[in-house]
Amino acid sequence: CHPDRPSTVAGQWHTIAAMLKELFLPEPKDVNHILFAGRVVVFIGLTVWGYRFVTHTWYSTYVMESFMHHINLPFHEAGHLLFSPFGRFMTVLGGSLMQCLVPLICLGAFLYPNRNSFAAAVALWWFAENLMDLAPYIGDARAGELPLLGGVTGSEVEDYHDWEYLLKTLGWLHSDHKIAARFYMTGRWLMVLAFLWGAWVLWMQYKNLEKPLSVGKH
Repeated sequence: CHPDRPSTVAGQWHTIAAMLKELFLPEPKDVNHILFAGRVVVFIGLTVWGYRFVTHTWYSTYVMESFMHHINLPFHEAGHLLFSPFGRFMTVLGGSLMQCLVPLICLGAFLYPNRNSFAAAVALWWFAENLMDLAPYIGDARAGELPLLGGVTGSEVEDYHDWEYLLKTLGWLHSDHKIAARFYMTGRWLMVLAFLWGAWVLWMQYKNLEKPLSVGKH
């Protein structure tokens, strides 16, 4: 018999929960008013902007015409080059993979060792936006109507469209719309999670704003 085993397991879970709370929701101390105000402005801006992403659909042109698409694009193209030593499939996949990895790397760097949970929530917002950014590209795999770099479309040049090649290789080309919808839906939920995370962090920081200097006693 091991009468102490349940309490040991409970203690382990308590320790893990405490570690996760410290990592994702650390207790702030003496938050600077100016920094806090800046974070509030960033949060409001991302919430308003993110609402537009969340309320559109994968087949909407909004995400592809967004300013963020032009930020993601250089990382996408760099991914093709970075993954080129690993064969054709990884070279093609590397573009989409890289544009998702960059915000995840930022998220990890902000969480540890910087312990900046608000910045990590912003990075999660960016990762979610990247998933939504990829969805129209995935959904265009069969149709090949989107204009690509080089001034051509996927229907004009065989296997030039990343996701036409990837899904055809995997035997999933017939499911391009379904996969695109799942990417966009996952991005939506992660963006909502980023909103909630950021709001909670700001609330905790608000409760720990630096106290104004007290007037000397008379």
